[in-house]
Amino acid sequence: MMKKHFIGALVALSLSCPVLAEDGTLDQAANGYILLCAVLVLLMSIPAIGLFYGGLVRAKNALSVLEQCLAVCSIAILFWLVAGYSIAFSSGDHLFASFSGNLDKAFLLSVNSDSLSGALSEYTFFIFQAAFCAIASCLIVGALVERVRFSALLIGILLWMLLSYAPLAHMVWGGGFIDSTFAAYDFAGGDVVHINAAVAGIVGAYMLGKRSDLGKINLAPHNLTLTYIGGGMLWLGWFGFNAGSELTADAISALAFINTAIAPAAAALSWMCVEWIMYKKPSTLGTVSGVLAGLVAITPACAFVGPLGALVIGIAAGVCCVWGVHGFKRLTGIDDSLDVFGIHGIGAIIGALLTGVFCAPSLGGAGFKGEWTSIGGQVYGQFMSIVITVIWSGIASFIAFKVAGLLTGGIRVSDETEREGLDIAVHGERGYNL
Repeated sequence: MMKKHFIGALVALSLSCPVLAEDGTLDQAANGYILLCAVLVLLMSIPAIGLFYGGLVRAKNALSVLEQCLAVCSIAILFWLVAGYSIAFSSGDHLFASFSGNLDKAFLLSVNSDSLSGALSEYTFFIFQAAFCAIASCLIVGALVERVRFSALLIGILLWMLLSYAPLAHMVWGGGFIDSTFAAYDFAGGDVVHINAAVAGIVGAYMLGKRSDLGKINLAPHNLTLTYIGGGMLWLGWFGFNAGSELTADAISALAFINTAIAPAAAALSWMCVEWIMYKKPSTLGTVSGVLAGLVAITPACAFVGPLGALVIGIAAGVCCVWGVHGFKRLTGIDDSLDVFGIHGIGAIIGALLTGVFCAPSLGGAGFKGEWTSIGGQVYGQFMSIVITVIWSGIASFIAFKVAGLLTGGIRVSDETEREGLDIAVHGERGYNL
């Protein structure tokens, strides 16, 4: 009986909400909804991820993290205007059409107030996707904090957007190679945003080397209150990130919304319980990290799995990402400062693979994609999309940071600057004047 009422409610919602128009006209309700979602996604970059990361570093570097996120976000939006949007979402008959669009939409010169993307103003679709590029780029900052040269960071991430983010967005969402060949599900950016950024972060961290005082002194977070606030704002913004990716307000966006509540709640509690068992104390940092792990894991799946699937994905993400921030770091020896790969990489891989399981109709999912007819087939498609993303982003990120280092005299600050702290040495300011 409850199931019938739930299905009836979803049907009623889908009938009462605006859907994409089929007559080539602007759907004003859907357009307004996506503009609101774009605001929420932009909130994830400024100030949410800055606060989350800023609280995790030492006080002498807190302001530098905020500045890095602000500058990277600004560059991402302008890059999306100049070329990124066109590379990702234009199409044409050229040699590399499966991997990149063309420049027909560069600077939005071919777009005007009458241009539509489905039933949305193309301006709306542009800014919504620009916000995705911005948060993906800001995620990379967390792996490199406390010792990266500011100019090298900006140039390296700009080149990564050009070489990795925009092409992968085309391959997954623009009808390119990954989508057409492997029919992999990625509703809101498991591959494009999280795995892509996590690989860039760990490649950059490897190239930078470890912080000079890692293992010698206590590098504990200086202000977990900021991290808690940033984590809460990220969760809020993520509703726009996931539910908005349906591009209209219908039953699917409602499903994505509730899954974006269920999975992080489950991951927060599973992380907390694991930590409680292993370390005898449940920490606020662990629980808020669990929220982030669950948000990452549900991102590719949120419209394709039912609430039960979201629950399992969240639990799995919380457990696996505890290993990601402890075991994986010990295994590789790479100083991924704020565990970008441990949470965003591991979480997104878990979520992408389990999307292939819980999309099965027998498990309450939306069904298989393309020509896949089984869980095994869909999981294979998901796995191949992960492999391609890791390889593509790894190569592109290495090239991006290598070129950035050559242009700026190295990607790492001097030992003296690192000891003094980036706030004063690089920006001439203090985060705190007490």
